[in-house]
Amino acid sequence: MEIVAFGVQADERPFLDKAFAGRHQVRSLDVFLNRDTAPIARGYEIVSSSVNADLGAEVLQTLAAGGTKMIAQRSTGFNNIDLEAAADLGMSIGRVSFYSPHAVAEFAWTLALAVNRRIVRATNRTRNFDFRLDGLMGRDLRGRTAGVVGTGKIGEAFTRIAHGFGMNLLGWDLAENPRCIELGMKYVPRERLFAEADLVTLHVPLVADTRRIVDAAALAAMKDDAILVNSSRGGLVDTVALVETLKAGRLTGVGLDVYEEEAKFFFLDKSLDIIDDDTLARLMTFGNVLVTSHQAYFTEEAVGQIVETTVANVEDYLAHRTNENMLVTRGQLPAAGR
Repeated sequence: MEIVAFGVQADERPFLDKAFAGRHQVRSLDVFLNRDTAPIARGYEIVSSSVNADLGAEVLQTLAAGGTKMIAQRSTGFNNIDLEAAADLGMSIGRVSFYSPHAVAEFAWTLALAVNRRIVRATNRTRNFDFRLDGLMGRDLRGRTAGVVGTGKIGEAFTRIAHGFGMNLLGWDLAENPRCIELGMKYVPRERLFAEADLVTLHVPLVADTRRIVDAAALAAMKDDAILVNSSRGGLVDTVALVETLKAGRLTGVGLDVYEEEAKFFFLDKSLDIIDDDTLARLMTFGNVLVTSHQAYFTEEAVGQIVETTVANVEDYLAHRTNENMLVTRGQLPAAGR
Protein backbone atom coordinates (compact mmCIF):
# COMPACT_ATOMS: atom_id res chain seq x y z
CA MET A 1 0.00 0.00 0.00
CA GLU A 2 1.16 3.55 -0.71
CA ILE A 3 0.81 6.07 2.10
CA VAL A 4 1.07 9.85 1.73
CA ALA A 5 2.82 11.74 4.53
CA PHE A 6 2.40 15.50 4.87
CA GLY A 7 4.72 17.98 6.57
CA VAL A 8 7.80 15.77 6.38
CA GLN A 9 10.99 17.57 7.38
CA ALA A 10 14.15 16.86 5.38
CA ASP A 11 15.87 15.27 8.41
CA GLU A 12 12.77 13.19 9.11
CA ARG A 13 12.43 11.66 5.65
CA PRO A 14 15.18 9.00 6.06
CA PHE A 15 13.51 7.77 9.24
CA LEU A 16 10.18 7.34 7.43
CA ASP A 17 11.78 5.63 4.45
CA LYS A 18 13.66 3.18 6.66
CA ALA A 19 10.71 2.40 8.94
CA PHE A 20 8.28 1.70 6.09
CA ALA A 21 10.83 -0.12 3.89
CA GLY A 22 9.65 -3.61 2.96
CA ARG A 23 6.18 -2.89 4.30
CA HIS A 24 4.59 -0.01 2.41
CA GLN A 25 5.56 2.75 0.06
CA VAL A 26 5.50 6.24 1.53
CA ARG A 27 5.16 9.42 -0.48
CA SER A 28 6.73 12.16 1.64
CA LEU A 29 5.60 15.75 1.07
CA ASP A 30 6.98 18.87 2.69
CA VAL A 31 3.65 20.70 2.42
CA PHE A 32 1.34 20.69 5.42
CA LEU A 33 -2.09 19.13 5.44
CA ASN A 34 -4.82 21.77 5.34
CA ARG A 35 -7.87 22.73 3.28
CA ASP A 36 -5.70 23.70 0.30
CA THR A 37 -3.55 20.56 0.24
CA ALA A 38 -6.11 17.95 1.33
CA PRO A 39 -7.12 17.16 -2.30
CA ILE A 40 -3.57 15.79 -2.85
CA ALA A 41 -4.54 12.84 -0.66
CA ARG A 42 -7.30 11.68 -3.02
CA GLY A 43 -6.93 7.96 -3.59
CA TYR A 44 -4.83 7.33 -0.46
CA GLU A 45 -6.52 5.19 2.16
CA ILE A 46 -3.90 6.12 4.78
CA VAL A 47 -2.58 9.63 5.37
CA SER A 48 0.11 10.65 7.84
CA SER A 49 0.00 14.19 9.20
CA SER A 50 2.39 16.38 11.17
CA VAL A 51 1.88 18.40 14.32
CA ASN A 52 0.63 21.58 12.65
CA ALA A 53 -1.86 19.94 10.28
CA ASP A 54 -5.37 21.35 10.09
CA LEU A 55 -7.66 18.41 10.63
CA GLY A 56 -10.87 20.25 11.24
CA ALA A 57 -14.23 19.02 9.98
CA GLU A 58 -13.85 20.57 6.51
CA VAL A 59 -10.45 18.98 5.86
CA LEU A 60 -11.62 15.63 7.20
CA GLN A 61 -14.64 15.70 4.90
CA THR A 62 -12.36 16.38 1.91
CA LEU A 63 -10.09 13.50 2.90
CA ALA A 64 -12.99 11.11 3.45
CA ALA A 65 -14.52 12.05 0.10
CA GLY A 66 -11.20 11.20 -1.53
CA GLY A 67 -11.11 7.74 0.04
CA THR A 68 -9.00 8.32 3.14
CA LYS A 69 -10.00 6.06 6.00
CA MET A 70 -7.07 6.34 8.40
CA ILE A 71 -4.95 9.27 9.60
CA ALA A 72 -1.70 8.56 11.44
CA GLN A 73 -0.58 11.78 13.10
CA ARG A 74 3.12 11.96 13.94
CA SER A 75 2.71 13.85 17.21
CA THR A 76 1.36 13.48 20.72
CA GLY A 77 -1.00 16.45 20.73
CA PHE A 78 -4.29 16.18 18.88
CA ASN A 79 -5.94 19.53 19.61
CA ASN A 80 -5.83 20.15 15.85
CA ILE A 81 -8.15 17.21 15.07
CA ASP A 82 -11.95 17.25 15.17
CA LEU A 83 -12.36 13.76 16.62
CA GLU A 84 -16.15 13.82 16.58
CA ALA A 85 -16.17 14.72 12.89
CA ALA A 86 -13.71 11.90 12.22
CA ALA A 87 -15.96 9.47 14.08
CA ASP A 88 -19.01 10.62 12.11
CA LEU A 89 -17.07 10.02 8.89
CA GLY A 90 -16.12 6.50 9.95
CA MET A 91 -12.41 7.27 9.99
CA SER A 92 -9.62 5.94 12.21
CA ILE A 93 -7.26 8.42 13.89
CA GLY A 94 -3.95 7.44 15.47
CA ARG A 95 -1.32 9.50 17.23
CA VAL A 96 1.97 8.99 19.04
CA SER A 97 1.09 8.91 22.72
CA PHE A 98 4.68 8.65 23.90
CA TYR A 99 8.22 9.38 22.75
CA SER A 100 11.45 10.38 24.46
CA PRO A 101 10.46 12.84 27.21
CA HIS A 102 14.12 13.74 27.57
CA ALA A 103 14.15 15.41 24.15
CA VAL A 104 11.59 18.03 25.19
CA ALA A 105 12.76 18.38 28.78
CA GLU A 106 16.37 18.93 27.76
CA PHE A 107 15.35 21.49 25.16
CA ALA A 108 13.20 23.34 27.70
CA TRP A 109 16.30 23.57 29.84
CA THR A 110 18.29 24.76 26.84
CA LEU A 111 15.86 27.66 26.47
CA ALA A 112 15.89 28.42 30.20
CA LEU A 113 19.67 28.49 30.41
CA ALA A 114 20.05 30.47 27.19
CA VAL A 115 17.78 33.30 28.33
CA ASN A 116 19.16 33.26 31.88
CA ARG A 117 22.77 33.59 30.72
CA ARG A 118 22.03 35.85 27.72
CA ILE A 119 23.58 33.41 25.27
CA VAL A 120 21.97 34.81 22.12
CA ARG A 121 22.96 38.37 22.96
CA ALA A 122 26.50 37.22 23.80
CA THR A 123 27.00 35.26 20.57
CA ASN A 124 25.60 38.09 18.46
CA ARG A 125 28.16 40.38 20.05
CA THR A 126 31.16 38.10 19.76
CA ARG A 127 30.46 37.50 16.07
CA ASN A 128 31.20 41.21 15.71
CA PHE A 129 34.24 40.90 18.00
CA ASP A 130 32.46 42.75 20.80
CA PHE A 131 33.55 40.99 23.97
CA ARG A 132 32.03 43.29 26.60
CA LEU A 133 30.06 41.79 29.48
CA ASP A 134 27.63 44.69 29.84
CA GLY A 135 24.06 43.38 30.05
CA LEU A 136 25.10 39.70 30.16
CA MET A 137 24.77 39.02 33.88
CA GLY A 138 22.71 35.94 34.72
CA ARG A 139 21.81 34.23 37.99
CA ASP A 140 22.72 30.99 39.72
CA LEU A 141 19.78 28.60 39.59
CA ARG A 142 20.89 26.60 42.61
CA GLY A 143 18.63 27.44 45.53
CA ARG A 144 16.01 29.10 43.35
CA THR A 145 12.55 27.69 42.69
CA ALA A 146 11.41 25.82 39.59
CA GLY A 147 7.66 25.70 38.99
CA VAL A 148 6.66 22.77 36.78
CA VAL A 149 3.17 23.03 35.30
CA GLY A 150 2.37 19.47 34.26
CA THR A 151 4.37 16.64 35.83
CA GLY A 152 3.85 13.78 33.42
CA LYS A 153 6.78 12.10 31.68
CA ILE A 154 8.23 15.32 30.26
CA GLY A 155 7.59 17.32 33.41
CA GLU A 156 9.23 14.59 35.46
CA ALA A 157 12.30 14.61 33.22
CA PHE A 158 12.52 18.39 33.59
CA THR A 159 12.14 18.03 37.36
CA ARG A 160 15.02 15.55 37.56
CA ILE A 161 17.30 18.05 35.84
CA ALA A 162 16.08 20.84 38.14
CA HIS A 163 16.82 18.61 41.12
CA GLY A 164 20.32 18.14 39.76
CA PHE A 165 20.75 21.91 39.72
CA GLY A 166 19.80 21.99 43.40
CA MET A 167 16.57 23.91 42.88
CA ASN A 168 13.49 24.00 45.07
CA LEU A 169 10.62 22.26 43.30
CA LEU A 170 6.98 23.31 43.00
CA GLY A 171 4.51 21.38 40.87
CA TRP A 172 0.95 21.63 39.64
CA ASP A 173 -1.04 18.90 37.93
CA LEU A 174 -4.39 17.18 38.16
CA ALA A 175 -2.61 14.08 39.48
CA GLU A 176 0.54 14.13 41.59
CA ASN A 177 3.55 12.20 40.33
CA PRO A 178 5.09 10.19 43.21
CA ARG A 179 8.48 10.17 41.47
CA CYS A 180 8.50 13.97 41.50
CA ILE A 181 7.53 13.97 45.18
CA GLU A 182 10.49 11.68 45.88
CA LEU A 183 12.71 14.36 44.34
CA GLY A 184 11.34 16.89 46.83
CA MET A 185 8.57 18.46 44.74
CA LYS A 186 5.76 20.18 46.63
CA TYR A 187 2.42 20.32 44.84
CA VAL A 188 0.67 23.67 45.23
CA PRO A 189 -2.23 25.56 43.60
CA ARG A 190 -1.07 26.95 40.30
CA GLU A 191 -1.65 30.54 41.51
CA ARG A 192 0.95 29.96 44.21
CA LEU A 193 3.31 28.31 41.73
CA PHE A 194 3.17 31.33 39.41
CA ALA A 195 3.75 33.68 42.34
CA GLU A 196 6.70 31.87 43.93
CA ALA A 197 8.63 30.27 41.05
CA ASP A 198 11.77 31.84 39.64
CA LEU A 199 11.45 29.59 36.60
CA VAL A 200 8.06 28.51 35.24
CA THR A 201 7.97 25.73 32.64
CA LEU A 202 4.86 24.37 30.88
CA HIS A 203 4.35 20.67 30.17
CA VAL A 204 0.58 20.19 29.96
CA PRO A 205 -1.45 19.30 26.85
CA LEU A 206 -3.59 21.93 25.17
CA VAL A 207 -7.20 21.23 26.11
CA ALA A 208 -10.11 23.48 27.02
CA ASP A 209 -9.07 23.69 30.67
CA THR A 210 -5.45 24.58 29.92
CA ARG A 211 -5.92 27.01 27.03
CA ARG A 212 -4.15 30.24 28.01
CA ILE A 213 -3.34 28.86 31.42
CA VAL A 214 -0.70 31.59 31.45
CA ASP A 215 -3.03 34.54 31.03
CA ALA A 216 -2.77 38.18 32.13
CA ALA A 217 -3.57 37.25 35.73
CA ALA A 218 -0.93 34.52 35.85
CA LEU A 219 1.66 36.83 34.33
CA ALA A 220 0.78 39.57 36.82
CA ALA A 221 1.29 37.10 39.66
CA MET A 222 4.75 36.07 38.48
CA LYS A 223 7.90 37.64 39.86
CA ASP A 224 9.25 40.58 37.90
CA ASP A 225 12.51 38.68 37.36
CA ALA A 226 10.99 35.26 36.62
CA ILE A 227 11.80 33.15 33.57
CA LEU A 228 8.98 31.59 31.53
CA VAL A 229 9.53 28.60 29.23
CA ASN A 230 6.93 26.99 26.96
CA SER A 231 7.90 23.92 24.95
CA SER A 232 4.46 22.32 24.91
CA ARG A 233 1.73 24.14 22.94
CA GLY A 234 1.48 27.80 21.99
CA GLY A 235 -2.12 28.09 23.09
CA LEU A 236 -1.09 27.65 26.72
CA VAL A 237 0.11 31.27 26.78
CA ASP A 238 -1.87 34.43 26.09
CA THR A 239 0.76 35.95 23.83
CA VAL A 240 -0.84 39.40 23.69
CA ALA A 241 -0.75 39.56 27.48
CA LEU A 242 2.83 38.31 27.41
CA VAL A 243 3.85 41.13 25.07
CA GLU A 244 2.24 43.69 27.38
CA THR A 245 4.09 42.15 30.33
CA LEU A 246 7.41 42.40 28.50
CA LYS A 247 6.69 45.98 27.42
CA ALA A 248 6.26 46.83 31.11
CA GLY A 249 9.83 45.65 31.67
CA ARG A 250 8.86 42.52 33.57
CA LEU A 251 10.32 38.98 33.34
CA THR A 252 14.03 38.26 33.12
CA GLY A 253 13.58 36.08 30.08
CA VAL A 254 11.13 34.05 28.00
CA GLY A 255 11.91 30.93 25.99
CA LEU A 256 9.25 29.83 23.53
CA ASP A 257 9.44 26.81 21.25
CA VAL A 258 5.76 27.16 20.37
CA TYR A 259 3.39 29.99 19.44
CA GLU A 260 -0.39 30.30 19.31
CA GLU A 261 -0.49 30.96 15.56
CA GLU A 262 2.59 28.97 14.64
CA ALA A 263 0.94 26.95 11.89
CA LYS A 264 1.30 29.93 9.54
CA PHE A 265 5.01 30.28 10.16
CA PHE A 266 6.82 27.41 11.83
CA PHE A 267 8.69 24.88 9.67
CA LEU A 268 8.57 27.39 6.79
CA ASP A 269 11.05 29.91 5.38
CA LYS A 270 9.42 33.31 5.84
CA SER A 271 12.64 35.31 5.62
CA LEU A 272 11.58 37.08 2.42
CA ASP A 273 7.96 37.67 3.43
CA ILE A 274 6.20 40.51 5.14
CA ILE A 275 5.11 39.18 8.54
CA ASP A 276 1.52 40.25 9.07
CA ASP A 277 1.29 38.87 12.61
CA ASP A 278 1.89 41.98 14.74
CA THR A 279 2.04 39.99 17.97
CA LEU A 280 4.75 37.64 16.75
CA ALA A 281 6.67 40.51 15.17
CA ARG A 282 6.58 42.49 18.43
CA LEU A 283 7.56 39.44 20.45
CA MET A 284 10.68 39.00 18.34
CA THR A 285 11.89 42.53 19.15
CA PHE A 286 12.57 41.80 22.82
CA GLY A 287 16.20 41.04 23.57
CA ASN A 288 15.26 38.78 26.48
CA VAL A 289 12.95 36.58 24.39
CA LEU A 290 14.16 33.49 22.55
CA VAL A 291 11.80 31.92 20.00
CA THR A 292 12.54 28.60 18.30
CA SER A 293 10.46 26.75 15.73
CA HIS A 294 8.83 23.85 17.60
CA GLN A 295 12.01 21.80 17.61
CA ALA A 296 12.03 20.53 21.20
CA TYR A 297 11.04 17.02 20.07
CA PHE A 298 13.50 16.98 17.18
CA THR A 299 16.17 14.49 18.24
CA GLU A 300 17.19 11.27 16.53
CA GLU A 301 15.79 9.23 19.39
CA ALA A 302 12.44 10.99 19.55
CA VAL A 303 11.85 11.12 15.80
CA GLY A 304 12.81 7.44 15.55
CA GLN A 305 10.23 6.56 18.20
CA ILE A 306 7.59 8.74 16.57
CA VAL A 307 8.06 7.08 13.20
CA GLU A 308 8.12 3.55 14.63
CA THR A 309 4.89 4.22 16.52
CA THR A 310 3.32 5.63 13.37
CA VAL A 311 4.21 2.45 11.50
CA ALA A 312 2.74 0.34 14.31
CA ASN A 313 -0.49 2.38 14.18
CA VAL A 314 -0.74 1.75 10.43
CA GLU A 315 -0.10 -1.97 10.81
CA ASP A 316 -2.70 -2.26 13.58
CA TYR A 317 -5.25 -0.42 11.47
CA LEU A 318 -4.66 -2.75 8.52
CA ALA A 319 -4.93 -5.79 10.80
CA HIS A 320 -8.18 -4.47 12.34
CA ARG A 321 -6.50 -4.11 15.72
CA THR A 322 -6.61 -1.19 18.10
CA ASN A 323 -4.05 0.15 20.56
CA GLU A 324 -3.56 2.92 23.10
CA ASN A 325 -2.59 5.38 20.38
CA MET A 326 -5.90 5.19 18.55
CA LEU A 327 -8.13 8.19 19.23
CA VAL A 328 -10.85 6.98 16.85
CA THR A 329 -11.13 3.41 15.58
CA ARG A 330 -13.21 2.98 12.43
CA GLY A 331 -15.65 5.66 13.43
CA GLN A 332 -15.76 4.78 17.11
CA LEU A 333 -14.46 7.11 19.79
CA PRO A 334 -13.16 5.45 22.95
CA ALA A 335 -15.72 5.52 25.72
CA ALA A 336 -13.70 8.18 27.56
CA GLY A 337 -13.78 10.41 24.50
CA ARG A 338 -17.55 10.55 24.23
